[in-house]
Amino acid sequence: MSLFSSMRSWFGGALGDILGVQSGKPGYSLNGGARGLGVDGALQISTVWACLDRRAGAVASMPCFVYKQLAGGEKTLARTERLYQLLHDQPNNRMTPFEFWRAMMLNHDLRGNGYARIDRDANGEALALWPMPADQVEQKILDDGTVVYAYRLGSNVAILAAQNVLHLKNLGNGTIGLSKLEFMSSTLDEQAKAQSDASKIFGSGGKPAGVLTVDKVLNDKQRENARRTFNEMSLTSDNKLHLLEADMKFQQLTMTPAEQQLLETRHYGVEEICRWFDVPPVLVHHANVTSWGSGIAEIREGWCIFSIGPLVVNLQQAVQRCVLTPRQRATLKVEFSLDALLRASPSLRADINAKNVQNGLKTRAEVRQLEGDPFIPGTDVLTAQSNLVPLHMLGRLKPAAGGDGSNIAQ
Repeated sequence: MSLFSSMRSWFGGALGDILGVQSGKPGYSLNGGARGLGVDGALQISTVWACLDRRAGAVASMPCFVYKQLAGGEKTLARTERLYQLLHDQPNNRMTPFEFWRAMMLNHDLRGNGYARIDRDANGEALALWPMPADQVEQKILDDGTVVYAYRLGSNVAILAAQNVLHLKNLGNGTIGLSKLEFMSSTLDEQAKAQSDASKIFGSGGKPAGVLTVDKVLNDKQRENARRTFNEMSLTSDNKLHLLEADMKFQQLTMTPAEQQLLETRHYGVEEICRWFDVPPVLVHHANVTSWGSGIAEIREGWCIFSIGPLVVNLQQAVQRCVLTPRQRATLKVEFSLDALLRASPSLRADINAKNVQNGLKTRAEVRQLEGDPFIPGTDVLTAQSNLVPLHMLGRLKPAAGGDGSNIAQ
């Protein structure tokens, strides 16, 4: 690596542009005393698990469609293309699409990068997608600018060309995503310590630690008896009445949960972790939030638009660039459908569907298909009501020939 590249990396920090192994970790810790929990430790914090499950589940539940682009800007589902079967039905012979995209999102959200190995045929078309744990992958930029990926599996290392890897990147410099798990280490450490303190308090029955003082010097036997007695008092969780003999006094050393503001700290920690993952607290059942009814529906809709929407765009573009061949990119388009997430209530859908049919925006057959109803012959035509007509046409309308007056002809 040249001196110029080293200086750029040093001044640029996590966003530096360097050759060699790429890293999404911060250059230094804002809180030097914070300990990194790693993936296993972070997943033992319920808010982290819930946020990851909510985001990964939302993305994985969206069906992936492949469209063939036609003249005039029209498109049609490319059901006969092998790529459609790969992305929509079976990414590999071991996973469903939901399982595959959930694994990709878990790595993306925790480590900042989701990787999948692409198996291709002799023509370069994708045959299967296999997710690779981000902790076992290293991205390298060689001296000539070529990007390669080193995948470690046990003692074996496979070097993969960039065209054989689907790389889903989180926020970063465009080459590699930043590891959210590393950047939020201070927040996670704070929550882990609060959780540990709460566990210790409940484990001891809420009894505080302290010092027992007397006004005289005890001999060894007296000292041992006093220590044994008060150890039993502090370790047991019963509520027996204990006596302090003679001039013994108890001085508390630890703070109570109220003094520590333990509950407030844990409540705030939930909101802080939700902020890191861009998930509204109400969606992870945060009890401190009292939005219900239409409020939750609006929160969900806003989350889908401002958080999941950009994520889906990133995902679509990554698949389009990495998985498709140049020939396929010229005629095929990959899209993830947000309709399932944004699906309205039955009453609202009925109102929307009625307006679409009455104004000629959708056929009745299209609406029935969206609602999962069977096709009925004669419904695959656009219709519109003729109640509203220009003023100069008033009085010129007459019943259609042979009609009963319910159909109007102009």
